[in-house]
Amino acid sequence: MQEAKQEAELTNIICTFCGSVCDDVLFDIEKYKGKKFCKLGNAKFSKKERIKAPMIDGKEVSYEEAIEGAVEILVNAKRPLLYGWASTVNEAIRLGVILTEKVGGVYDQCASVCHAPGTLALIEEGVPGGTLGEVKNRADVVVFWGSNPMEAHPRHPMRYSVRAKGLLIKHRKDRKVIVVDVRKTKSANMADIFIQIKPGYDYPVISALRALIKGEEEAVPAEVGGVKKEQLRELAEIMKNAKYGALLYGLGVTQSRGRDRNVENAIKLIKLLNRHTRWIIWPMRGHYNVVGAGEVPAWEVGYTYAIDFSRGYPRFSPGEFAANEVLQRKDCDAALVIASDPVAHFPRASVAHLKKIPVIQIDPFPNMTTLISKVVIPSAMAGLEAEGTAYRMDGIPFRVRKVIDTEYWSDEKILEMMLEKVNEKLGLG
Repeated sequence: MQEAKQEAELTNIICTFCGSVCDDVLFDIEKYKGKKFCKLGNAKFSKKERIKAPMIDGKEVSYEEAIEGAVEILVNAKRPLLYGWASTVNEAIRLGVILTEKVGGVYDQCASVCHAPGTLALIEEGVPGGTLGEVKNRADVVVFWGSNPMEAHPRHPMRYSVRAKGLLIKHRKDRKVIVVDVRKTKSANMADIFIQIKPGYDYPVISALRALIKGEEEAVPAEVGGVKKEQLRELAEIMKNAKYGALLYGLGVTQSRGRDRNVENAIKLIKLLNRHTRWIIWPMRGHYNVVGAGEVPAWEVGYTYAIDFSRGYPRFSPGEFAANEVLQRKDCDAALVIASDPVAHFPRASVAHLKKIPVIQIDPFPNMTTLISKVVIPSAMAGLEAEGTAYRMDGIPFRVRKVIDTEYWSDEKILEMMLEKVNEKLGLG
């Protein structure tokens, strides 16, 4: 009875931290404590400092006043940058895309500094993809390339990829796990095989695997990227003989030398393997809705990031309209940052320009960007204090619920009012 009572106090929620979007976690509303969270999710959902109230120039104001001040900045700017979006819900992102179009600004999201090269590769090559459910139930070979799930997505190995018990894969011994990386990570310690390559040599190593799978052994030298030919031959055979394989790549592939070409080459490898067996390739995405931050603008205007509306129609050019490029060229005169902290993560030149222009920030928690923002608008936490839709890293949508009442406004409500005010000021009705 005691255990049943204790379990009844826990509420099922969806974790809105990383791209795994775990839907089996529990939360004690009275104690404000979670169960089944990993250390990352637990840190997000534990009690910590919040932005207490909306502010303009450091002075507390009402939500209405803060939104009015933010709208004044956006409407009077010639070319504002609206950046972030990866840690909010699809409903808010949709309003953000429309808002960017109305004010003739630039829409960009967090993928431009992480997994965007994979998006460019997908445009060139397509993608033989699959869901995490397929990986869990069917994959007898899983390759983590340039990714470290044990630290970046701690529950991923248990729920989907390494120790997960599925329909066809009943035990850990039924699955071979391979980690390819430039250093021995925590994920390498759980692998059956660890292959260490030299930094920046992903492309030639993938090319060597393609040659070996095609039977062109003479084209492969004795060593490629620090890996001996015998080891590459062994990996090629394992991949070729898999019943169902999954190559899950991370920032070690997209942010090293080659970038999108690395991912293109990896997709070609998977296509080649699919002549013999069944393989998929998929990125290990970071923020819980970074997929939505790309999918929603793709529905609305046809592009996923680095979108410029200054000419009245959407233009896509990653080398020109991504947030860092715009900031370093000093090509924006205002910025709205939502669900992100660019001051803590962007290069010095980008931050230097952010400090010179009026910045609006919408976020539940204070951070480095809060310190330079003219207008700060606190928001509710999605999945706990606000509801909405988010995509898991494999593109599967989840509905996150509101389970706690709060005085904080949701991102969706804030942006909805901003859009109304912008329409009024521009005479758009």
